[in-house]
Amino acid sequence: MNTSIADGSIIVQSSSQPVPSTPPWFGEVTLIVQYLRNHHILSALTEHVRFARRRFGHYEVIDFLAVLFGYALSGERTLEVFYEHLSPFAPAFMALFGRERLPARSTLSRFLTALPEEPVEALRSLFLSDLLARPLVPEGEPAGLWDRTEKQWQVFDIDGTREAARQRALPQGLGLPVPQRRLRPLCAPGYTGRKRGEVVRSRTTILQAHTYQWLGSFGGSGNGKPREELRRAVAQILQYLVTHQLPAASVLLRLDGLYGTGVTLSDVAGLAVVMRGKVYQVLSQAQIQFRLSLPPDQQFSRPESAYVRTLYDCPDVLVGPSEQRCRIVVATHPAGPRKASGRRRA
Repeated sequence: MNTSIADGSIIVQSSSQPVPSTPPWFGEVTLIVQYLRNHHILSALTEHVRFARRRFGHYEVIDFLAVLFGYALSGERTLEVFYEHLSPFAPAFMALFGRERLPARSTLSRFLTALPEEPVEALRSLFLSDLLARPLVPEGEPAGLWDRTEKQWQVFDIDGTREAARQRALPQGLGLPVPQRRLRPLCAPGYTGRKRGEVVRSRTTILQAHTYQWLGSFGGSGNGKPREELRRAVAQILQYLVTHQLPAASVLLRLDGLYGTGVTLSDVAGLAVVMRGKVYQVLSQAQIQFRLSLPPDQQFSRPESAYVRTLYDCPDVLVGPSEQRCRIVVATHPAGPRKASGRRRA
Protein backbone atom coordinates (compact mmCIF):
# COMPACT_ATOMS: atom_id res chain seq x y z
CA MET A 1 0.00 0.00 0.00
CA ASN A 2 1.33 3.45 -1.00
CA THR A 3 1.34 5.74 2.06
CA SER A 4 3.27 8.65 0.45
CA ILE A 5 1.60 12.07 0.67
CA ALA A 6 3.48 13.34 -2.39
CA ASP A 7 1.40 14.18 -5.45
CA GLY A 8 2.73 12.26 -8.41
CA SER A 9 1.47 14.86 -10.89
CA ILE A 10 3.89 17.51 -9.54
CA ILE A 11 7.40 17.39 -10.94
CA VAL A 12 10.08 19.60 -9.38
CA GLN A 13 13.03 20.45 -11.59
CA SER A 14 16.14 22.34 -10.52
CA SER A 15 18.99 23.79 -12.48
CA SER A 16 22.45 25.10 -11.68
CA GLN A 17 21.96 28.03 -14.04
CA PRO A 18 21.41 31.33 -12.15
CA VAL A 19 18.05 33.00 -12.67
CA PRO A 20 17.89 36.68 -11.62
CA SER A 21 15.02 37.71 -9.38
CA THR A 22 12.85 40.70 -10.12
CA PRO A 23 14.02 43.86 -8.27
CA PRO A 24 11.72 44.75 -5.36
CA TRP A 25 10.95 48.16 -6.85
CA PHE A 26 9.84 46.83 -10.24
CA GLY A 27 6.23 46.39 -9.12
CA GLU A 28 6.02 49.98 -7.86
CA VAL A 29 7.36 51.27 -11.18
CA THR A 30 4.75 49.19 -13.02
CA LEU A 31 1.88 50.66 -10.99
CA ILE A 32 3.04 54.27 -11.39
CA VAL A 33 3.70 53.92 -15.11
CA GLN A 34 0.22 52.44 -15.57
CA TYR A 35 -1.22 55.43 -13.73
CA LEU A 36 0.73 57.83 -15.97
CA ARG A 37 -0.50 55.99 -19.04
CA ASN A 38 -4.17 56.00 -17.96
CA HIS A 39 -4.05 59.76 -17.38
CA HIS A 40 -2.31 60.37 -20.76
CA ILE A 41 0.78 61.82 -19.08
CA LEU A 42 3.21 59.64 -21.04
CA SER A 43 1.72 60.76 -24.34
CA ALA A 44 1.92 64.40 -23.20
CA LEU A 45 5.59 63.92 -22.32
CA THR A 46 6.29 62.51 -25.76
CA GLU A 47 4.47 65.37 -27.52
CA HIS A 48 5.51 68.44 -25.50
CA VAL A 49 9.00 67.64 -24.16
CA ARG A 50 11.33 67.54 -27.15
CA PHE A 51 15.09 67.72 -27.56
CA ALA A 52 16.66 66.70 -30.84
CA ARG A 53 20.35 65.83 -31.11
CA ARG A 54 22.09 63.91 -33.86
CA ARG A 55 24.25 61.63 -31.69
CA PHE A 56 21.26 60.15 -29.82
CA GLY A 57 20.33 58.00 -32.82
CA HIS A 58 16.97 56.29 -32.41
CA TYR A 59 16.50 57.42 -28.80
CA GLU A 60 13.83 59.94 -27.80
CA VAL A 61 13.39 62.03 -24.67
CA ILE A 62 10.91 59.50 -23.27
CA ASP A 63 13.66 56.84 -23.27
CA PHE A 64 15.82 58.89 -20.92
CA LEU A 65 12.85 59.97 -18.81
CA ALA A 66 11.97 56.29 -18.35
CA VAL A 67 15.44 55.62 -16.92
CA LEU A 68 15.22 58.65 -14.61
CA PHE A 69 11.72 57.64 -13.42
CA GLY A 70 12.88 54.13 -12.64
CA TYR A 71 16.06 55.32 -10.94
CA ALA A 72 14.13 57.76 -8.73
CA LEU A 73 11.56 55.13 -7.70
CA SER A 74 14.09 52.36 -7.15
CA GLY A 75 15.96 54.08 -4.35
CA GLU A 76 19.22 52.55 -5.54
CA ARG A 77 22.31 54.27 -4.22
CA THR A 78 24.01 54.77 -7.58
CA LEU A 79 23.03 54.64 -11.23
CA GLU A 80 25.54 51.83 -11.75
CA VAL A 81 23.74 49.60 -9.23
CA PHE A 82 20.38 50.49 -10.79
CA TYR A 83 21.57 49.41 -14.26
CA GLU A 84 23.04 46.22 -12.82
CA HIS A 85 19.69 45.20 -11.29
CA LEU A 86 17.71 46.36 -14.32
CA SER A 87 19.74 44.82 -17.14
CA PRO A 88 18.10 41.31 -17.03
CA PHE A 89 14.67 42.95 -17.27
CA ALA A 90 15.51 45.86 -19.57
CA PRO A 91 13.11 44.87 -22.42
CA ALA A 92 10.18 44.47 -20.02
CA PHE A 93 11.03 47.73 -18.27
CA MET A 94 11.17 49.77 -21.47
CA ALA A 95 7.97 48.07 -22.74
CA LEU A 96 6.13 49.73 -19.84
CA PHE A 97 6.85 53.07 -21.51
CA GLY A 98 6.12 51.81 -25.01
CA ARG A 99 9.81 51.71 -25.94
CA GLU A 100 12.12 48.90 -27.00
CA ARG A 101 15.74 49.63 -26.08
CA LEU A 102 17.32 50.78 -22.81
CA PRO A 103 19.83 53.62 -23.28
CA ALA A 104 23.32 52.85 -22.08
CA ARG A 105 24.72 54.73 -19.13
CA SER A 106 27.15 56.63 -21.36
CA THR A 107 24.29 57.68 -23.65
CA LEU A 108 22.28 58.89 -20.67
CA SER A 109 25.30 60.86 -19.44
CA ARG A 110 25.72 62.58 -22.83
CA PHE A 111 22.00 63.36 -22.89
CA LEU A 112 22.05 65.02 -19.46
CA THR A 113 25.21 66.95 -20.33
CA ALA A 114 23.76 68.37 -23.55
CA LEU A 115 20.24 68.97 -22.20
CA PRO A 116 19.35 72.70 -22.43
CA GLU A 117 16.97 74.57 -20.14
CA GLU A 118 13.98 74.62 -22.52
CA PRO A 119 13.01 70.92 -22.25
CA VAL A 120 13.45 71.07 -18.47
CA GLU A 121 11.07 74.02 -18.25
CA ALA A 122 8.59 72.25 -20.52
CA LEU A 123 8.71 69.19 -18.26
CA ARG A 124 8.27 71.35 -15.17
CA SER A 125 5.29 73.17 -16.69
CA LEU A 126 3.70 69.88 -17.73
CA PHE A 127 3.97 68.44 -14.24
CA LEU A 128 2.54 71.61 -12.68
CA SER A 129 -0.40 71.68 -15.10
CA ASP A 130 -1.18 68.05 -14.34
CA LEU A 131 -0.94 68.69 -10.59
CA LEU A 132 -3.34 71.63 -10.78
CA ALA A 133 -5.79 69.65 -12.91
CA ARG A 134 -6.24 66.89 -10.29
CA PRO A 135 -6.33 68.09 -6.67
CA LEU A 136 -5.71 65.46 -4.02
CA VAL A 137 -8.27 66.85 -1.57
CA PRO A 138 -11.92 66.25 -2.62
CA GLU A 139 -13.92 69.33 -3.43
CA GLY A 140 -15.69 70.70 -0.39
CA GLU A 141 -13.45 68.95 2.14
CA PRO A 142 -11.79 71.51 4.44
CA ALA A 143 -8.00 71.51 4.50
CA GLY A 144 -5.59 73.92 6.05
CA LEU A 145 -4.38 75.33 9.32
CA TRP A 146 -6.70 77.08 11.77
CA ASP A 147 -5.21 79.63 14.15
CA ARG A 148 -6.56 80.70 17.54
CA THR A 149 -9.03 83.09 15.93
CA GLU A 150 -10.48 80.21 13.82
CA LYS A 151 -9.04 81.70 10.63
CA GLN A 152 -8.11 79.15 8.00
CA TRP A 153 -4.68 79.33 6.36
CA GLN A 154 -3.22 77.55 3.36
CA VAL A 155 0.40 76.84 4.28
CA PHE A 156 3.16 76.51 1.65
CA ASP A 157 6.73 75.55 2.52
CA ILE A 158 9.51 77.14 0.46
CA ASP A 159 12.68 75.36 1.49
CA GLY A 160 16.17 76.23 0.34
CA THR A 161 18.67 73.41 0.73
CA ARG A 162 22.27 72.90 -0.27
CA GLU A 163 24.42 69.83 -0.80
CA ALA A 164 28.20 69.90 -0.55
CA ALA A 165 30.44 67.65 -2.62
CA ARG A 166 34.00 66.69 -1.92
CA GLN A 167 36.54 66.70 -4.72
CA ARG A 168 39.19 64.02 -4.40
CA ALA A 169 42.76 64.93 -5.18
CA LEU A 170 43.84 64.17 -8.74
CA PRO A 171 47.44 63.62 -9.88
CA GLN A 172 48.90 66.43 -11.91
CA GLY A 173 52.03 66.49 -14.01
CA LEU A 174 53.50 67.45 -17.34
CA GLY A 175 52.74 64.04 -18.84
CA LEU A 176 49.14 63.90 -17.53
CA PRO A 177 46.05 65.49 -19.09
CA VAL A 178 44.29 68.38 -17.42
CA PRO A 179 41.89 67.01 -14.77
CA GLN A 180 38.21 67.23 -15.72
CA ARG A 181 35.80 67.06 -12.79
CA ARG A 182 32.32 65.72 -13.50
CA LEU A 183 30.68 67.99 -10.90
CA ARG A 184 32.06 71.19 -12.43
CA PRO A 185 28.93 72.01 -14.51
CA LEU A 186 26.62 71.22 -11.55
CA CYS A 187 28.47 72.63 -8.54
CA ALA A 188 30.51 75.69 -7.72
CA PRO A 189 32.31 77.08 -4.68
CA GLY A 190 29.83 78.39 -2.12
CA TYR A 191 28.75 78.36 1.48
CA THR A 192 28.92 74.80 2.81
CA GLY A 193 27.63 75.42 6.34
CA ARG A 194 28.30 72.41 8.54
CA LYS A 195 28.75 70.08 5.57
CA ARG A 196 32.16 68.94 4.41
CA GLY A 197 33.03 69.70 0.83
CA GLU A 198 34.65 72.10 -1.58
CA VAL A 199 31.79 72.75 -4.01
CA VAL A 200 28.06 73.23 -3.43
CA ARG A 201 24.76 72.86 -5.26
CA SER A 202 21.64 74.69 -4.03
CA ARG A 203 18.00 73.73 -4.47
CA THR A 204 14.64 75.37 -3.73
CA THR A 205 11.52 73.23 -3.27
CA ILE A 206 7.84 74.21 -2.94
CA LEU A 207 5.47 72.03 -0.93
CA GLN A 208 1.77 72.38 -0.18
CA ALA A 209 1.85 71.50 3.51
CA HIS A 210 -1.68 70.00 3.75
CA THR A 211 -1.85 67.86 0.61
CA TYR A 212 1.92 67.17 0.33
CA GLN A 213 1.90 68.27 -3.30
CA TRP A 214 5.23 69.35 -4.77
CA LEU A 215 4.66 72.50 -6.78
CA GLY A 216 8.18 72.88 -8.07
CA SER A 217 11.90 72.40 -7.60
CA PHE A 218 14.68 74.69 -8.84
CA GLY A 219 18.39 74.03 -8.65
CA GLY A 220 21.58 75.95 -9.25
CA SER A 221 25.33 75.65 -8.81
CA GLY A 222 27.09 77.22 -5.87
CA ASN A 223 24.92 79.44 -3.71
CA GLY A 224 22.32 79.57 -6.48
CA LYS A 225 19.95 82.49 -7.01
CA PRO A 226 17.71 82.40 -3.92
CA ARG A 227 15.77 85.60 -4.63
CA GLU A 228 15.07 84.66 -8.24
CA GLU A 229 13.97 81.18 -7.19
CA LEU A 230 11.79 82.69 -4.45
CA ARG A 231 9.99 84.87 -6.98
CA ARG A 232 9.42 81.84 -9.22
CA ALA A 233 8.06 79.91 -6.24
CA VAL A 234 5.64 82.71 -5.38
CA ALA A 235 4.46 82.84 -9.01
CA GLN A 236 3.65 79.12 -8.97
CA ILE A 237 1.83 79.47 -5.64
CA LEU A 238 -0.27 82.31 -7.07
CA GLN A 239 -1.11 80.08 -10.04
CA TYR A 240 -2.20 77.41 -7.56
CA LEU A 241 -4.48 79.92 -5.82
CA VAL A 242 -6.07 81.06 -9.07
CA THR A 243 -6.74 77.48 -10.17
CA HIS A 244 -8.41 76.48 -6.89
CA GLN A 245 -10.07 79.87 -6.36
CA LEU A 246 -8.39 80.52 -3.02
CA PRO A 247 -7.96 84.06 -1.65
CA ALA A 248 -4.41 85.36 -1.30
CA ALA A 249 -5.27 86.58 2.21
CA SER A 250 -5.51 82.95 3.38
CA VAL A 251 -1.95 82.01 2.29
CA LEU A 252 0.89 81.56 4.76
CA LEU A 253 4.41 81.04 3.46
CA ARG A 254 6.96 79.27 5.63
CA LEU A 255 10.41 80.27 4.45
CA ASP A 256 13.66 78.57 5.29
CA GLY A 257 16.49 80.52 6.92
CA LEU A 258 18.11 80.92 3.49
CA TYR A 259 15.59 83.70 2.82
CA GLY A 260 15.66 85.17 6.34
CA THR A 261 16.55 88.74 5.38
CA GLY A 262 14.47 91.89 5.16
CA VAL A 263 15.25 92.26 1.45
CA THR A 264 13.27 89.13 0.54
CA LEU A 265 10.05 90.62 1.94
CA SER A 266 9.63 92.56 -1.29
CA ASP A 267 9.62 89.27 -3.28
CA VAL A 268 6.63 87.59 -1.63
CA ALA A 269 3.91 89.70 -3.33
CA GLY A 270 2.29 90.86 -0.10
CA LEU A 271 1.59 87.34 1.21
CA ALA A 272 1.77 86.46 4.90
CA VAL A 273 5.19 85.04 5.76
CA VAL A 274 6.74 83.18 8.67
CA MET A 275 10.51 82.84 8.42
CA ARG A 276 13.56 82.34 10.57
CA GLY A 277 15.68 85.46 10.44
CA LYS A 278 19.43 85.30 9.95
CA VAL A 279 20.28 89.02 10.09
CA TYR A 280 21.04 89.77 13.71
CA GLN A 281 21.59 93.49 13.09
CA VAL A 282 17.83 93.93 13.48
CA LEU A 283 18.24 93.15 17.18
CA SER A 284 20.19 96.38 17.63
CA GLN A 285 17.09 98.49 17.02
CA ALA A 286 16.11 100.57 20.04
CA GLN A 287 12.58 99.18 20.01
CA ILE A 288 13.77 95.58 20.29
CA GLN A 289 16.46 96.41 22.84
CA PHE A 290 13.84 98.09 25.02
CA ARG A 291 11.57 95.03 24.74
CA LEU A 292 14.44 92.71 25.70
CA SER A 293 14.98 94.72 28.88
CA LEU A 294 11.44 93.86 30.04
CA PRO A 295 10.22 90.49 31.37
CA PRO A 296 9.65 87.84 28.66
CA ASP A 297 6.23 86.98 27.29
CA GLN A 298 6.64 83.24 27.66
CA GLN A 299 9.09 80.49 28.59
CA PHE A 300 9.18 76.99 27.19
CA SER A 301 11.43 73.97 26.93
CA ARG A 302 11.52 70.74 24.97
CA PRO A 303 11.84 67.23 26.40
CA GLU A 304 15.00 66.53 24.40
CA SER A 305 16.74 69.73 25.53
CA ALA A 306 17.73 71.08 28.92
CA TYR A 307 17.59 74.69 27.76
CA VAL A 308 14.72 76.91 28.90
CA ARG A 309 13.99 79.39 26.14
CA THR A 310 12.40 82.76 26.69
CA LEU A 311 10.27 84.50 24.08
CA TYR A 312 9.98 88.24 23.53
CA ASP A 313 7.21 89.47 21.25
CA CYS A 314 7.91 92.61 19.22
CA PRO A 315 4.66 93.16 17.30
CA ASP A 316 5.51 96.19 15.13
CA VAL A 317 9.08 96.49 13.81
CA LEU A 318 10.29 98.11 10.60
CA VAL A 319 12.41 95.61 8.64
CA GLY A 320 14.27 95.79 5.36
CA PRO A 321 15.08 98.62 2.95
CA SER A 322 11.37 99.21 2.29
CA GLU A 323 10.72 99.34 6.07
CA GLN A 324 7.89 96.84 6.09
CA ARG A 325 6.14 96.33 9.39
CA CYS A 326 6.77 92.85 10.78
CA ARG A 327 6.18 90.95 13.97
CA ILE A 328 9.44 89.65 15.38
CA VAL A 329 9.63 86.97 18.06
CA VAL A 330 13.05 86.80 19.74
CA ALA A 331 13.94 83.47 21.34
CA THR A 332 16.82 83.42 23.82
CA HIS A 333 18.40 80.82 26.08
CA PRO A 334 21.29 80.90 28.58
CA ALA A 335 24.72 80.54 27.07
CA GLY A 336 26.33 77.18 27.69
CA PRO A 337 29.78 76.66 29.19
CA ARG A 338 32.56 77.85 26.91
CA LYS A 339 34.58 74.97 25.56
CA ALA A 340 38.33 75.21 25.29
CA SER A 341 39.65 75.23 21.75
CA GLY A 342 42.93 73.99 20.43
CA ARG A 343 45.26 71.30 21.81
CA ARG A 344 46.53 71.38 25.34
CA ARG A 345 50.15 70.36 25.80
CA ALA A 346 51.99 69.60 29.00
